[in-house]
Amino acid sequence: MASNGSDAGAGAAPRPVIGLTTYLEQTQCGVWDVPAAFLPKVYFDAVARGGGLAVLIPPQPIDAAGADAILDGLDGLIITGGKDVDSRRYGQEPHPTNDTPRLDRDALEDALLARAIARDLPFLGICRGMQVLNTALGGSLIQHLPDAIGSTRYNAGGGVFTPNPAITVPGTRTAELLGDRVTVQSYHHQALDAVAPGLTVSARGDDGVIQAVDVDAMTFGIAVQWHPEETAAEDARLFAGLVEAAHEYRQNRKARA
Repeated sequence: MASNGSDAGAGAAPRPVIGLTTYLEQTQCGVWDVPAAFLPKVYFDAVARGGGLAVLIPPQPIDAAGADAILDGLDGLIITGGKDVDSRRYGQEPHPTNDTPRLDRDALEDALLARAIARDLPFLGICRGMQVLNTALGGSLIQHLPDAIGSTRYNAGGGVFTPNPAITVPGTRTAELLGDRVTVQSYHHQALDAVAPGLTVSARGDDGVIQAVDVDAMTFGIAVQWHPEETAAEDARLFAGLVEAAHEYRQNRKARA
């Protein structure tokens, strides 16, 4: 597995570069109150613990060529958590509880995902990241889980994460990394409904809610509904697995050059 030291030693391979998508929100800092791109520190701390170097990708206008230009500098990609995906992407009117859509972020992440899948760039989706993946490939979402399951077990509100079980599907990449069952940290009021072609469900909650998927066409393509960055200090398996795959991707790319 890739070294997680702060610097590569003499003759050591450089740490893989992992791109993480960010928020773009009105933000206060000192005397400034401006739109700004940001990401909670726990995300890039988790990448560092896994042995990678984190770079942040803000929402911005992009096309396929622009996405390729960004991905050319990366060995792996994480689509992070955030606001609800625009329900119009999967042909539904928004539920009253939905966030105001962040169309710029939806468009950026769609473009990056399409090109990442095409080039088999190691990928990890987190919470919103799994929902973006599913809707980009033609799937749909349950817009408000309490309507479907009758509880708020996955979203207590107030920034409080709730522990829930995720039971993996034998034979999937997710199961290979995490084992049969894990306790995860949840903060979501939506979940996958119709699963897009090309995705395999790789974990569910004890109530049947989809908790993870594998991307069939990718050597390493996993998306989870929970927030592994919140427990990465104790369990870095998803991030370490991504970084290891990114290291192999970099080595293979160099061999082809």
